[in-house]
Amino acid sequence: MTRALALVCTLSPSPKPSSSQLLADQILAELSDLGVRGETVRIADHDVRPGVAPDMGDGDEWPQLREKVLAADILLIATPIWLGHPSSLCQRVLERLDADISETDDGGRQLPYGKVGMVAVVGNEDGAHKVSADVFQGLNDLGFTLAPGAVSYWVGEAQHGTDYQDLEETPEAVRSTTHQMAVNAAHLARVLGDAPYPPR
Repeated sequence: MTRALALVCTLSPSPKPSSSQLLADQILAELSDLGVRGETVRIADHDVRPGVAPDMGDGDEWPQLREKVLAADILLIATPIWLGHPSSLCQRVLERLDADISETDDGGRQLPYGKVGMVAVVGNEDGAHKVSADVFQGLNDLGFTLAPGAVSYWVGEAQHGTDYQDLEETPEAVRSTTHQMAVNAAHLARVLGDAPYPPR
């Protein structure tokens, strides 16, 4: 079975409501309808140390999360926008993933080769394209493959205070984008599972 892992990079620990969590859950629900088994991890609930090593010691919980990443076929990174940038926890996840940038499998391929990357962005300010571009580049450098339309996002009008989780219903544009992203990602994950990238 195809497996997906969502790393939710809200700054709020559970059980505090989170717009990033909500959009990630909606994406996983779409993937579930396509036969993909999903799991969500809220990074703020774990002791993920800063650094660029697989294990920073002293109770660092990244090694367990790293195993989940390596076991997944699809990785979703969900982040809010803060001052026009991904959250600090999103950046930390990318930095911890960077510890494996030179690690390869028996075929000389980066470990995430054959895994599909997806991004979810929420905020009440402009910046979704910039934030997704930042995360896309990081995922691509690490060896993840991006399907067409690999981001779903919601940003409200400039200078307002409404959060995604406060909306009475999901906007149709977000719903349809989320659905198509899930369809494309699930398809690509299965294609790569059947026809892996050639060894180097």
